[in-house]
Amino acid sequence: MSQTGRCLCGAVSFTYDGLENWRAHCHCESCRRQTASPFTTFMGVPHGAWQWTGAVPKVYESSPGVRRSFCARCGSPVAFEADSFPDEIHFYAALLDTHTDFEPDVHVHWDERVNWVELSDKLPRRPG
Repeated sequence: MSQTGRCLCGAVSFTYDGLENWRAHCHCESCRRQTASPFTTFMGVPHGAWQWTGAVPKVYESSPGVRRSFCARCGSPVAFEADSFPDEIHFYAALLDTHTDFEPDVHVHWDERVNWVELSDKLPRRPG
């Protein structure tokens, strides 16, 4: 199975083949601030299974060992990489061109969630 995704303007695009390592909603403060949203949704894609198919994004080191990629033209966040996840990249699920087969598995950093959003799904909620 092949998936594709792109930023708002389409300059940065990516593709990957195969299954993701995981799919999660992230509620951490830094992801909220980067996306200006109450939480964001990622999938972990193994290195070697993905590639940039458009412009290579710019990278911002948001903290030691953490890199956040974004489109230099429109500013869309496109990926997250961290030394603590050396074998994968995390793409933003909302950038996928096709969402029909995508379902998150878990909430992470639940302890950092905002209190003004109420979620009713039955997914596991993990701190940190």
